Amino acid sequence: MDTEIRSIEQIHQYINREIESIPFSGCPSNLYDPIAYIMHQNGKRLRPVLALIACNMLGGDLNKIIRPAIGIEIFHNFTLVHDDIMDQSPIRRNHETVYKKWGTNIAILAGDTMFALAYEFLVQTDEDILGEIIRLFNKTAIEVCEGQQLDIEFENRIDVSIDDYIEMIRKKTAVLLGTSLMTGAIVARASKEQAEHLYKIGIMMGLAFQLMDDILDVYAQQDKFGKSIGNDILTNKRTYLFLQAYHKANPSQRRELDECFGNLSIPADEKISRVKHIYDDLKVDDDGYAMADRYYNEALRLLNELPVDNYRKIQLKSLIERLTVREV
Repeated sequence: MDTEIRSIEQIHQYINREIESIPFSGCPSNLYDPIAYIMHQNGKRLRPVLALIACNMLGGDLNKIIRPAIGIEIFHNFTLVHDDIMDQSPIRRNHETVYKKWGTNIAILAGDTMFALAYEFLVQTDEDILGEIIRLFNKTAIEVCEGQQLDIEFENRIDVSIDDYIEMIRKKTAVLLGTSLMTGAIVARASKEQAEHLYKIGIMMGLAFQLMDDILDVYAQQDKFGKSIGNDILTNKRTYLFLQAYHKANPSQRRELDECFGNLSIPADEKISRVKHIYDDLKVDDDGYAMADRYYNEALRLLNELPVDNYRKIQLKSLIERLTVREV
């Protein structure tokens, strides 16, 4: 593969071709079919794209980052398989989720297998950097699980703060974006300072990305979003929108939120409608956009400070700017 790729589209196509060439097959088929099913769906591939962009930006060989990048993508999809079980989410990327299609037990086992497969691809790198990559990945995998646990605990807490929420999404979402960029930097033999700087950029991107996801969960069109709309409300997620609404609400609105998030007998459509009405009244989507822009702008600021020729930053800058305008 040419190491000087000119566009994000080419990077995305390269990753898709490589993933599509992997059969993810084995025996018993009921274990491997769900893995092929989710891995061959047309996802954003954001994390491997970031790994390849970072490697390319720093003059690395894309043939050496592609396998670890696919490992990161397999791990990401493993987390989605298990998250969908915990959240009882029926739709992902406009397809039935794995647990919905095959059942919970198979989904758990398929996810566990994907975790092992992630390592199988991650270790396909040069020996002298293998330890560094594995240590980074292990730290990230632990933090992602910590973030998911916090997310679950927040559903039954009334004292969750904005700072608590930001720390939760830093672990659950942002660290994997930071790790994607940092892995690309490590494979490119970048300096420790450059690798850590890219990690910080990924964290800012991840925080903004999750904030946008919170907004899209309530306001997106399902065919564009690819997931069930309002699932965060149905599962009592303490998202940024909820926390802002609770902070800004008058006593009547706060009682309404308490009722909606505490009364299990409210029908799903009614619950979504009542909560969304409060969100609309308080314009918390505007607050969410403003907070996301803050993190995206910080990512751009950090990128501007990265000691790399500006022409090499074009791909990452373009990707950050694209993420700020995700369609509702």
